[in-house]
Amino acid sequence: MSDFKQGDAGASGDWFYCLKHHTVEKGPDCRAADRLGPYASREEAARAVETTHERNEEWDTDPRWSDDKETPEDK
Repeated sequence: MSDFKQGDAGASGDWFYCLKHHTVEKGPDCRAADRLGPYASREEAARAVETTHERNEEWDTDPRWSDDKETPEDK
């Protein structure tokens, strides 16, 4: 059984960043595919795009997830 429960998509008190409108929104006003979040505060939601870029950079440079690792099959 899935851990997803109806209502997990965002409570009306949560903050989101809408990628379509480039705005911070309170509550899930736009469709899920067009938003990042939920976030606990307006400030966190306002930094959503910056936070996403920072996390992507961290993951791209994390040696544990490097595509350049040599595997036993490569030898």
